[in-house]
Amino acid sequence: MYQGALELREESERFRDLRSVEVPRPDFGEPVSRWWWLLPPVAVAKERRRRRKVHREVMKSFTAEQRRTMATFANKARGWFIVTAGAFFIALKETWHLNHLYHWPLWTYFALVLVPLALSFAHTSRGVRLTVLIMGAEE
Repeated sequence: MYQGALELREESERFRDLRSVEVPRPDFGEPVSRWWWLLPPVAVAKERRRRRKVHREVMKSFTAEQRRTMATFANKARGWFIVTAGAFFIALKETWHLNHLYHWPLWTYFALVLVPLALSFAHTSRGVRLTVLIMGAEE
């Protein structure tokens, strides 16, 4: 997770030119009526259609290089999400196997999963924050 956060942080530096672009705010259209949520599949389809329209309008306002930058970032983010999720699922399985092998109580399994997960999030957050502070000091 930490490596992915660092790579995505580096990649986000390429977005500086996107932040400076003065683009008129796209028309987001009318939100889906709350009544449609009585039929969730219809509401989801209508909302998806509305979001695609907004996405197309925003993408039209960018240059080809800016669109390439966004696509690269999105692909890397998706890839790191898949890698992290896969590692997490492997860790769940192996921890369950270990818990079952030693006949530990169920709370031990949850502790062995949640404590390292929380520590991983904290470590990643702190590391990225420190990187931002260091990089900001250099500018």
